[in-house]
Amino acid sequence: MEKAKEVIVIGGGLAGCEAAYYLAEQGINTTLVEMKPQKFTAAHESENLGELVCSNSLKSNDYFANACGLLKEEMRRIGSLIIHSADATSVPAGAALAVDREKFSSYITEKIKTHPNITVKSEEVTALPSTQARYVIVATGPLTSDALSKDIQEKFGKDLHFYDASAPIVSAESIDMDCAFTGDRYGKGTGDYINCPMNKEEYYAFVDELLKAEKAHLHDFEKGEIFEGCMPLEVMASRGKDTLRYGTLKPVGLFDGDGKRPYAVLQLRKENENGTAYNLVGFQTNLKFPEQKRVFSMIPALKNAEFLRYGVMHRNTFIYSPRVLNRNFSVKNNQRLFFAGQITGVEGYVESAASGLLAAIAVADEILEREPFVLDDTTVCGALQTYISTPNKDFQPMNANFGILAPLPTRIKDKKERYKTLALRALETVETALKKQ
Repeated sequence: MEKAKEVIVIGGGLAGCEAAYYLAEQGINTTLVEMKPQKFTAAHESENLGELVCSNSLKSNDYFANACGLLKEEMRRIGSLIIHSADATSVPAGAALAVDREKFSSYITEKIKTHPNITVKSEEVTALPSTQARYVIVATGPLTSDALSKDIQEKFGKDLHFYDASAPIVSAESIDMDCAFTGDRYGKGTGDYINCPMNKEEYYAFVDELLKAEKAHLHDFEKGEIFEGCMPLEVMASRGKDTLRYGTLKPVGLFDGDGKRPYAVLQLRKENENGTAYNLVGFQTNLKFPEQKRVFSMIPALKNAEFLRYGVMHRNTFIYSPRVLNRNFSVKNNQRLFFAGQITGVEGYVESAASGLLAAIAVADEILEREPFVLDDTTVCGALQTYISTPNKDFQPMNANFGILAPLPTRIKDKKERYKTLALRALETVETALKKQ
């Protein structure tokens, strides 16, 4: 078979943009096909590429203490567009890497649309294209259109769903700072979070009303499964009245102006660079909009809150990757067809982008006839590749975490030291692999 030289990337989200940009930087002509603005999913609003539909946080940036932070650093060293864009448009968020979402997507869009090796097409792909004379990377994400989802399901069988929920955003000027205090948990960071405390009576009154609140109708999503990483607040509360106080609203590591630890605390995180909007951290929800206003305003600091965006819930779709994909994200019976992003069963912004980067590297290796770039399970990138391709009868989406990395040869009891050692080993592996390119 004649070697293909061109690539089509379907989907202009994080994984698709990451893949297209990497290929283009390698001198490979790439076509990025995105159905916006001709057609939007229920969760997308902007015409820009790389739109964030949930939180504006890409999680921790501390690669010595957090696996997602380590994944970011691995990607930085490999040459990730998404991480570079996040660094360039970041907003203060303590130890986390959060972005001004509009600037972030605009930055990515500019990089993609002005690249001489990328052609952007606005159209809906309703069936998997032929790979006879080209490579195809499908990065259509968790909200893949119905027509393409149907075609994928017909070709690959079992199709799984779960729900993803996003949190509300409030106006900064509407937050009652007389009832709040600033500071990061355990004093880490630069005091970027606004903390909204509750006493015992306020907390239990809040939970009672949360459990009574009316939920939005999910229509065709009713038979899906809820992913633990984006569990709606009301679902968590239904597991016990103290569940939130030991989870989303835990006061551990936070102290008010009098040096006292509150009974429960909601943290607010900057949503944009100007600090005019704040995200209710961990408040993913499927409550009706009026109910969100009523119940969340029971928190003293939010009693006069102006909601700029209410929380919403949407469908996520992913394929049964262990049965379908090879470790490099190619399809087992078609080495020119690749999948990338959350549709593969990786979960999270950074994880999704990483899969797009890794799929693109595998395609570039083939086209350029160079030694394959391979990362083993000592890296987060490699461990995620192994996870999505290893047989698993109960396959579910996976975030970056230190638990999926290959164990150290010698056990280290101290967690901080163990994580740091894992991180140093991972980055050494990445650097060694890069030198072989």
